[in-house]
Amino acid sequence: MHNANNELVSVIVPIFNAGPYLEQCLDSILAQTHRNLEVICLNDGSTDDSLKTMQAYAAQDDRVRVIDKQNEGYGATCNRGLREATGTWISIVEPDDWIEAGMYADMLAFANGFNEELDIVKTPYWRIWMPDTSEQRKLNCSYRSRIKPARQPFAIREAAHLLSHHPSIWSAIYRKSFLDDRGIRFREYPGAGWADNPFLLETLCQTDRIGYLDTPYYCYREETPEKSKAFALNNTMLPFARWNDMMDVLENLHVHDESILRAHNSRGFTYLGGVLEEVSLDNPELRAEAASMFARMNADLVLSDSEISPGSKRLFAELRGLPDPNPSKLPYAWGLVKQGCYNLKNVGPAFTWKTLREYLAKKSDREGR
Repeated sequence: MHNANNELVSVIVPIFNAGPYLEQCLDSILAQTHRNLEVICLNDGSTDDSLKTMQAYAAQDDRVRVIDKQNEGYGATCNRGLREATGTWISIVEPDDWIEAGMYADMLAFANGFNEELDIVKTPYWRIWMPDTSEQRKLNCSYRSRIKPARQPFAIREAAHLLSHHPSIWSAIYRKSFLDDRGIRFREYPGAGWADNPFLLETLCQTDRIGYLDTPYYCYREETPEKSKAFALNNTMLPFARWNDMMDVLENLHVHDESILRAHNSRGFTYLGGVLEEVSLDNPELRAEAASMFARMNADLVLSDSEISPGSKRLFAELRGLPDPNPSKLPYAWGLVKQGCYNLKNVGPAFTWKTLREYLAKKSDREGR
């Protein structure tokens, strides 16, 4: 075993116009109890005072390096960070988020508790709900206490549920030699581009040496409902493009495990549901994109999945040109009961009730269109 205190962690911070949050982010990284860090701040053509802030931190702490470059987008910026990194481990911290002080020390100690080297250490994260408002709350993410592989380390097929949720690639550390040996890099989409989606599968599907530590450290500022709505209206087809990119990854890696494919199907229905909150399926382009996505799903896996709603199964069959599957409501209803019990424990009764009311209101609004 290595001495975890001696292992260098390269922290990649891709920065574009992060002015209001950047100091909190960098302070949280430099306050880590694990001191052996190189903090690679990549200025992706910011037009605010982000570069000035980075340079001030670099002048005060020699662990901070600043790379100033033209705007290329999140994926290309993270890739530049990966090329520059010299650490044993890679961490990615987005500049509008922050991390708790024991994150790296605990993750490294956990990794060093095994007789074999881990390639990835994954954790849950804290949801910062309604950030920077009077309603702000710190909540468990939707997979805390749910990831229970039979053994550790493990391959993702043994805990595929992890693939159904937010990619949260930043609530993990990655062994740099693992990324390099397999040529894993980000897709270089314009802007943010949801480059985390393919990276999630590229990493988790190429190793059987994943460790899961069920303690959250990363504090993720969620989008407000207004921003989420604007995104859905202005980038309606982006979720389908990324789902297809992820499907390409699974096919290129020759992944045939049913649990992984079911998890990816679930992501597709989640993405479609999010878009349908703002855009009607009467939209011909949306309807075509949904049909194209469904065409890549195994029909037997979809129609036998108790976690997919009867309404979604009927829509799937309709757009695939299949007979009405006449799905039973009971397995899905039982799943909702179990989900409700989990939510009560995970985020508390008040927030669970609030979420349920909002869900029913949105459902009623969609049906009334």
